[in-house]
Amino acid sequence: MPLFMDRHYIEGATPEEVAKAHHEDMKIQSRHHCKALTYWHDEEKGMAFCLIEAPSAAAVRGMHKEAHGLIPNQIIEVDSSAVAQFLGRVIDPEKEDGKPMTESPFRAIMFIDMVSSTDITKALGDAKALDLVHSYRNVVRKALVDHGGREVDRAGDGFLTSFRSAYMASVCAVEIQRQLSKFNESREDGILLQARIGIGAGEPVQDGDALFGSTVNLVARICSYGNSGQIISAKVVKDLCIGKDISFKSLGPQMLKGFDEPVDLELIEWWDAGGQ
Repeated sequence: MPLFMDRHYIEGATPEEVAKAHHEDMKIQSRHHCKALTYWHDEEKGMAFCLIEAPSAAAVRGMHKEAHGLIPNQIIEVDSSAVAQFLGRVIDPEKEDGKPMTESPFRAIMFIDMVSSTDITKALGDAKALDLVHSYRNVVRKALVDHGGREVDRAGDGFLTSFRSAYMASVCAVEIQRQLSKFNESREDGILLQARIGIGAGEPVQDGDALFGSTVNLVARICSYGNSGQIISAKVVKDLCIGKDISFKSLGPQMLKGFDEPVDLELIEWWDAGGQ
């Protein structure tokens, strides 16, 4: 059966009210041939997102209308594995305390792109180049594990990843560049292992009909503007990290910049505020 995620604008709704609406859906879901799997509630932004197995988007609307009258503002069809990779679950978590769920589905999305992999293959040959690519992937995956990131997809030498925190995504990006720089210091053949990184953040259902579609598109676009060793962030990431300690002085000449900031050095100083 198809899987849908919807978005509700419910400004002022409490976690208890959203939990009650979810349970009302479950009471009558069979009448609409639906199964309400789970939900996320962003109380600050006044939005809720429901994940539902249903024969159609119309069935989702019908279930909500009968259960509580909260008609979704948008519904998209999604893939269960993508939901799990971006958001960490596809069914209600087991809870012993009976409290309503308050997890926001807002995620920081980061794309890590290996630079010049074709040139590396030409210089080293297939076997040695593959060893170098494995080293790059190991660096990225270790940093993701250490900073709570999820690997959503890997296309060629690029990693699409998801974080609950824009701050942790930013710290992870800095660590990846730091470790790649350290790896390059040990090489004697002059072949460098380098990456460019883009970071954005957003909700799972926004513009378009793909899960985190507009955020993923933005991140891929701003990453493409980067050079070797750079980390480029969307303004929303900068705003979410204000007051946080993200030091990258040890990265040397590499730059951390905001895509919509006209002067790179200003943002470099902001990112390093309070750093070591």
